[in-house]
Amino acid sequence: MQERGKIRLGISIGDLNGIGCEVVLKTFEDVRMLDFCTPVIFASNRAIAHQKSALGIDINYNGVKEPANALDGKVNVVNVWKDTHKVAFGTPTPESGKFAIESLRAAVAALKNNEIDVLVTAPINKNNIQAEDFNFPGHTDFLAQELEGESLMFMVSGDLRVGLLTDHVAVKDVAATITPKLIKSKLATIEKSLKMDFGIRKPKIAMLGINPHSGDNGVIGKEDDEVLKPVIKEMTEKGHLVFGPYAADSFFGSDNYKQFDAILAAYHDQGLIPFKTLSFGKGVNYTAGLNKVRTSPDHGTAYEIAGKGVADHSSFKEAVFTGINIYRNRLEFKELTSDVLRKQKIKR
Repeated sequence: MQERGKIRLGISIGDLNGIGCEVVLKTFEDVRMLDFCTPVIFASNRAIAHQKSALGIDINYNGVKEPANALDGKVNVVNVWKDTHKVAFGTPTPESGKFAIESLRAAVAALKNNEIDVLVTAPINKNNIQAEDFNFPGHTDFLAQELEGESLMFMVSGDLRVGLLTDHVAVKDVAATITPKLIKSKLATIEKSLKMDFGIRKPKIAMLGINPHSGDNGVIGKEDDEVLKPVIKEMTEKGHLVFGPYAADSFFGSDNYKQFDAILAAYHDQGLIPFKTLSFGKGVNYTAGLNKVRTSPDHGTAYEIAGKGVADHSSFKEAVFTGINIYRNRLEFKELTSDVLRKQKIKR
């Protein structure tokens, strides 16, 4: 692993029939990006050449057999497969799902082997990636299995950070899924990430209520009073800056969110609807809590505009910079905490 100098940034290419490859190539069409990292795209020379030609993107790249052969100052493409992929822009196909999985598996393997430092994933389609040996609702769940730690979907845009208690869970199952153990685990993950990944020494975290108006003292559900509030009280008594539960309907509109370093939402849409409303096109999906850094743009495959050359690459570019910054922050945090431990040993 490179501890100084160019960060080796791995990229899984996502669904080739969507806009993933387009936003990747547009990001690194700007050669100034090579000053910040060495990109390593997991796909194939043929696939990249076809997309480059079809989309009219002017970019040079270096084909390599292994990520270890990637060259600084170049856009590198690891040939994960040799098959020719018939692109059908705008249409999810079993073939495009198959190649998306192959790219992701190769990129994650390189991440685990320290051949790349950071992983940025282009969008996949949750339906066509399903296979006998790949049965996950998304990137986060697969990474949680492959990497060490407790994963958390953390949506990030500047100082706005929204974590999810439950992510890809049906709304009817949300309340039953939320337990004191889960809440404590997610809060611990957020707090650790804010310190280690974002350099915040004493994080303030807000929790959103499960029910409308946080249950209105039990009138609209008892989960907030019986599950959330006792955990918040316990965490506060232990010195953690955890507040809530706040009624979700007015929390963002009133700008209350600006008083906190992170917000923990009860379920997917409760957190992501306001997040994407406030930051769409600039937001980043970060998988916090794992021993490796992975980010992605805040949008999907966008089949409706695929192949038209009009996709906005701003969110993918933000995902690249966020991944780089978090990696650097982790190195700094490791150095600082190592010094503390060493000094304590010397004093003894």
